[in-house]
Amino acid sequence: MFGIGFGELVVIAVLAVLVFGPDRLPELAQQAGRFVRQLRKFATNARDELRSELGPEYADLELRDLDPRAIVRKHIAEAMAELDELEDAVRDEEPAIRQEPLAPGERPPYDVDAT
Repeated sequence: MFGIGFGELVVIAVLAVLVFGPDRLPELAQQAGRFVRQLRKFATNARDELRSELGPEYADLELRDLDPRAIVRKHIAEAMAELDELEDAVRDEEPAIRQEPLAPGERPPYDVDAT
């Protein structure tokens, strides 16, 4: 739950009692509960409206699917998989090129067109 442990919850509860007082605390908890319910209802309505506007092909759409970070991660993962497949295909098609070191005094090959 938000990365908060039991110890932190106890500290927050003690601070809430000290700041707001024990008589106002139930009222504030009730208001917080109402706010969370309203927020959930708003999010559910927004998701349902988005699904209905996009049509039946997006019926399984979740709001987290629209997160730009998730979209970028997905595209990067797909690109990396394609790159791995391409490298494997190239490796399978071409025989391994064996490079031998130059003999002492031998000059490296020189390509006039490359310079």
